[in-house]
Amino acid sequence: MGTAMSTLPNRPKLSRRFRLQYEETQSRWVLLYPEGMVQLNPSAAEILKRCDGERTLDAIVAELETAFNAQGLAPEVRSLLEEGQRRGWID
Repeated sequence: MGTAMSTLPNRPKLSRRFRLQYEETQSRWVLLYPEGMVQLNPSAAEILKRCDGERTLDAIVAELETAFNAQGLAPEVRSLLEEGQRRGWID
């Protein structure tokens, strides 16, 4: 197993350093942190809203697939969470 393999937590949780918030002025979800802000696209926001440390990765995927009447979202969810982990958003 190489270092390129990321190990996501079983129950991903948004880092306490970040706060997910809807910005009315920008009509979009953002991640706020002491040094600034990350603007999120709608699907990233939906994924991160569910990262509460309670839901498993599979539960997050199942919930999103039900909410958006879609199938096969696991790779997209995993990819976003791995990127979020690299950026320090996910604990």
